[in-house]
Amino acid sequence: MFINSSLDEVKRRENALKFIASLVKEKGRSSLHDLSGLAGGFPVEESDLELLETYAGPAYFYQSLQKEGIFHLGGEKVLAFNRTSAAILATIMALVKPGEEVIHYLPQLPSHPSIPRSAKLQGAIYSEYDNLKDFKLGDKTALVVITGSTMDHQIIPRDDFEKIIQISHKQGINVLVDDASGARLRTVVYNQPRAMDMGADLVVTSTDKLMDGPRAGLMAGKIQLIDQIADKAHQFGLEAQPPVVAGIVRALQTFNPQRILDSIKRKDSLHHQLNDLMNSFEKTPTGVMISADDLLKEVTAPETDLFVSEREVATLMAMILLKDHHIVTIPAVGMPGVSTTIRLDLASRDAENVDNTQICHAIQDSLQKLKKIILDGEKCLKLLYEPEDCI
Repeated sequence: MFINSSLDEVKRRENALKFIASLVKEKGRSSLHDLSGLAGGFPVEESDLELLETYAGPAYFYQSLQKEGIFHLGGEKVLAFNRTSAAILATIMALVKPGEEVIHYLPQLPSHPSIPRSAKLQGAIYSEYDNLKDFKLGDKTALVVITGSTMDHQIIPRDDFEKIIQISHKQGINVLVDDASGARLRTVVYNQPRAMDMGADLVVTSTDKLMDGPRAGLMAGKIQLIDQIADKAHQFGLEAQPPVVAGIVRALQTFNPQRILDSIKRKDSLHHQLNDLMNSFEKTPTGVMISADDLLKEVTAPETDLFVSEREVATLMAMILLKDHHIVTIPAVGMPGVSTTIRLDLASRDAENVDNTQICHAIQDSLQKLKKIILDGEKCLKLLYEPEDCI
């Protein structure tokens, strides 16, 4: 086993980032192809720079943040956080008491780790469901969380969405929608309403997912709830700082769904080309993906006595894609507990700089290399944890 703890995942991420730093320094940013869908950006204007101060910044950008945030998410008031995970933690701290219950419904298990971890920190009970028949509230339920789109872009049906909100409100329970990428996937691709328009009390999105903002969280909701959550956020330093707020505002102002729509057409062509290499790739709303389980089947014979896990094989593949082909995917650079799915997001800005033939070659070449090293523990460890100069 090569990845035995979250600390190992931190070291893996640090190794990947060191390689990226070396590559960008030697060959420039254009040599890197970030297809994670999480590249984000920081589109501040030159005139913003002198306002990125502790007090002047929040004062100057406040009204624009409210205007653009409410337009994007709905609701009565918005609040910016340094991470979506920070927003979830602040919400649970504000609305759930120790011993009470957080119920989480999502289209497909497992959940993003930020939700159960936040519940645990607060001393709350946590339960999760991905089947509406099993969904139930208890006497101690204090908050319901709905995930609009999973880490692997599984989308919750609108009918299920609305039914859970109705059930929760009937018992007087607030509903938070974790719409990290769903605030754009659900609305742009699937024509679903905004979460607040379907009756949610709160919604949070990631401003770097399928849009060009910084890695941060933007929450919208009812004024009273937002104020309670803001109190907790400020107590524990979870709120976004002025430079991040400026980046969020500019990203909201420049958001254009056309790139997402264009990716829908391109994914069919890429999926067809990849199917000539293997049958394990699936379509996502904005690209293609291969699960860790399917990847493991591709690189090993059924009778092989393996000492690697699904997470490890996916991480190894992602690291080869990065180091040999300069393609960024989530298992290489993501935080501990991140999805093990290799996802190629064609709505990413960098997708414009790499064509389908290049992507297919990178996948085929990386798969062949993975097959060669998968049973060589020393080479696997070196790939995951030892820094390398860019090629």
